[in-house]
Amino acid sequence: MNVPVLLGIGSNVERERHLNRGLDALQQLLGPLHCSPVFESEAVGVLGKRFYNMVVAADCRLSLPELQAALKAVEAACGRREARSAGSITLDIDILVYGELHGVHHGIRLPRAEITRNAFVLWPLALLAGDARLPGDGRAYAELWAGWQGNQGLWPVAFEWRGQALTPASLLPRRDPGVSRDLG
Repeated sequence: MNVPVLLGIGSNVERERHLNRGLDALQQLLGPLHCSPVFESEAVGVLGKRFYNMVVAADCRLSLPELQAALKAVEAACGRREARSAGSITLDIDILVYGELHGVHHGIRLPRAEITRNAFVLWPLALLAGDARLPGDGRAYAELWAGWQGNQGLWPVAFEWRGQALTPASLLPRRDPGVSRDLG
């Protein structure tokens, strides 16, 4: 049985390389991926360099514990356990949503709280699956993004995976590359 999943992906070490490696591994693990645009963000929760973040949607045939273990293996293959400092994260992959589960399942809280807390999760999610609804809440991701209030630096960035542009030109800044939606 296939379960729809949403995954958050981020990197602040060799960002393009690790996001590409992570996407390749996820496609091998899950099959076809639907990818959000890629955003650069300030580090949140860790001291370190800016991150590249995105969200992917896929259909998953793995159980929740199997998916969690597989994602940890992908992170490790990209050097996650070998990070030189606490603020250096080669690849981080989080299960945001697993089907309609909400609450704690197999030690994993779903949906992941970062969805409504962090712009670097919610904006890409709203662009990827704006009409989909947050399990246990019922609000659409686009609605959640429209009402988001916070103060996080976040910028759309040009990014290609396997020759396909993930970030549409219409999102990219026209004048000042440091300007995007006012999140303050």
